[in-house]
Amino acid sequence: MKSLIKAVAIAVVLAAPVASFAQSNQPLTRAEVRAQLVQLEKAGYNPSNDNTTYPADIQAAEARVAAQNAATSGEGGVASGSSQSGAAAIPVLTNQRSIYAGH
Repeated sequence: MKSLIKAVAIAVVLAAPVASFAQSNQPLTRAEVRAQLVQLEKAGYNPSNDNTTYPADIQAAEARVAAQNAATSGEGGVASGSSQSGAAAIPVLTNQRSIYAGH
């Protein structure tokens, strides 16, 4: 029974990020695209600039816009783009025996 509970808990932990990053398939309106472009230009992106540094320029501007939106929206998120792994999904109780004890 404990293994079933652990399996369900692990499945929920693994499925939660997929549901939280779901996007709608609604197309953007012209006004929304124009607003996004204005926001990128305010963040320092110049679409008429030479294309020698294109990917780096727009990615840097998008990162600045994302950081600004995260700061003003009150929602959390990964600001630096890094993540950590290895944390236990379920807290381990110190007084329990190992599941491998006696084998």
